[in-house]
Amino acid sequence: ANYGPNPICKGCLSCSKDNGCIRCQHKLFFFLRREGMRQYGECLHSCPSGYYGLRTPDMNRCSRCRIENCDSCFSRDFCTKCKSGFYSHRGRCFRGCPAGFAALEELMECVEGCEVGQWSEWGTCSRNNKTCGFKWGLETRTRQIVKKPVKDTIPCPTIAESRRCKMAMRHCPGGKWRRPAKTKDKKKKKKNLMERAQKQHSIFLATDKTSQ
Repeated sequence: ANYGPNPICKGCLSCSKDNGCIRCQHKLFFFLRREGMRQYGECLHSCPSGYYGLRTPDMNRCSRCRIENCDSCFSRDFCTKCKSGFYSHRGRCFRGCPAGFAALEELMECVEGCEVGQWSEWGTCSRNNKTCGFKWGLETRTRQIVKKPVKDTIPCPTIAESRRCKMAMRHCPGGKWRRPAKTKDKKKKKKNLMERAQKQHSIFLATDKTSQ
């Protein structure tokens, strides 16, 4: 029977009062909606979130996307749009992009990121362009950018880093190494000289009075 006036039968070729659409008009998709223990058929122009339209000679149907966290898909195993908070990558949905790929926030997609090579060996320990004369210095290592990112807005990982190191030679050959005077030692030395000067001045004054 065709229950035309019934809203549940909109777009149906055949319809059941209890189960809704059984067959849909041409170009519409048959969608089996479930509500609790009950289910009924609907005829839709486009499939709802989590489903994709499958066209067949018999009848077009809405089939469920089999990809986790997918909002809409092109086929059963290829997602075109992921749910909020997930990034789309090669038809799948991820919380974070795989290694070698960067997140494109405006589209919530994973694109090819900046690829860098292996770290070089640590360089010579130096300080002020000298490899001797100090106890501690810095050593640096670098790596090259192998592949630039698709977009200029995607940053590359650091390509140089330094760390503290101990000099191989604390004393330079042919030169005299002298420990730099510390500010605290200078102040202490100056204070001692002042005290000695004041003491000698007091002795001089006392001697001068005695002689008078």
